[in-house]
Amino acid sequence: MDGVEPDAHETPAADASRSRRREVHGGRPRWRRRLAIGLVALVVVGGAGGAVAAWRLNSNITKVDVSGALGTDRPTSAPQARGAVNILLVGSDTREGDGNDAIGKVVEDPGQHSDTNLLVHLSKDRSWATVVSIPRDSMTKAPPECSPTAPKDQWVTRQWNHNYKIGGIGCLIRTLEGNTGVRVDHYGVVDFRGFQSMVDALGGVPVCTREAIDDKESGLRLSAGTHTLQGKQALAYVRTRKSVGDGSDLGRIQRQQAFLSSIAQKATSSQLLFQPTRLYGFLDAATRSLTTDPEFGLGTMKDLAESVRGIGLDNIEFVTVPNEAYEPDPNRVQWQESAQVIWTAFREDRRLGQEPEATASPSPTASPLTVSPDDVRVEVRNGSGASGLASQAGAALAVQGFTVTATGNGERRTGTLVEYGAGQEEAARTVAAAFPGATLEEASGLGRTVRVTLGAGSENVVEVENRTGTKALPDQPVSAPKPAPTPTPTIEARPADADICGA
Repeated sequence: MDGVEPDAHETPAADASRSRRREVHGGRPRWRRRLAIGLVALVVVGGAGGAVAAWRLNSNITKVDVSGALGTDRPTSAPQARGAVNILLVGSDTREGDGNDAIGKVVEDPGQHSDTNLLVHLSKDRSWATVVSIPRDSMTKAPPECSPTAPKDQWVTRQWNHNYKIGGIGCLIRTLEGNTGVRVDHYGVVDFRGFQSMVDALGGVPVCTREAIDDKESGLRLSAGTHTLQGKQALAYVRTRKSVGDGSDLGRIQRQQAFLSSIAQKATSSQLLFQPTRLYGFLDAATRSLTTDPEFGLGTMKDLAESVRGIGLDNIEFVTVPNEAYEPDPNRVQWQESAQVIWTAFREDRRLGQEPEATASPSPTASPLTVSPDDVRVEVRNGSGASGLASQAGAALAVQGFTVTATGNGERRTGTLVEYGAGQEEAARTVAAAFPGATLEEASGLGRTVRVTLGAGSENVVEVENRTGTKALPDQPVSAPKPAPTPTPTIEARPADADICGA
């Protein structure tokens, strides 16, 4: 396949494991690895406030500015989602450094990868949070050589965790934003050593196994039943696969989900929060393990923690990007179209399953138009699949005085999207008035140009009230196709308060 980068070689056992993953798609819950501890750590870190030496904890955190790798075409939040926060938590499989080098080298695919990828959405009103797990072997479009300037029509297909290997967290964020339209506000990275340290600082974490485990690779031995695992044991537990059940990822997914529920329950329990010595030890371990953006220091974490203090574990849900086998390589996966349900909900700050508000997009003609069409530059894109729709719309705009700078194809979508740069909202309202039902959205990198993307279900151009000229609108024989039915996938979620011995 053109534009597809080669994958790393896999062992036969790994291939068999990945093939099994094809059975786990359509929104079925998957594993939640050690990085969920990072989420819990971020919340608990802030909750400590002045009870600990904040200056020391803040100095523990490694801060890296990756803004130069993110490009200038980053997505912006919809008006109703401003105030919501999206945090990307990454688990690195680096073997470098004390505590990581003992894990063992990966000969067939050296270097560090984003072993775990969790996108956390904290709602605007801080009443709920959703954590989305992105499979590390997802095949998606990505910027070539992690270029911050390469346009999306030049992006190549690449395995998800290789973005981190090639270009670090900056490349991973740019890839995520480009594929989802969700802006990442902050990021945090933790490694094997950090995972073990935080589990130890918690005093161990309870796990529940239905069968005995004797894993020769990790040295982990457990009888069936409930056990409290320390850091090294816990790391082996969440990484064990071949020696349990059928050796597939499916069994490991279930164990990791239960482990995250257990650690979240223990980290947020009063047993920890009201024992200052243990709490400080956990916070010290948590901050030492973190690499974040410069703005995501202890102060920001504290503010976020205070704002989400009322969220119960039953309002924190874990889901996985709906996926299916990737046809060129069935040992990899690709996202299903229904994944857009998740990204749209994040962009609009909605819980999964919650219907969008009918008033989410105010009418562009609610008040008189203040910018004349002859003062507006417009670019028209066709995201509907109907050939000639953009050119037809451009001609109907031009006779009304608009300056049409370009027409062409755009990303597939439903409805009409009118995007505008900072300070161009009134110009955008004039453009939107020509497209009944259009949605307005601020975007970066447009300057004074207003961009229109016509999707399935878009209406043809109508006259605007302050048009210039008297020439009649040209015929518009091309119509956008009717939108496909809204996908209604079953995206199952696991609440953080789930029983660790449950299925």
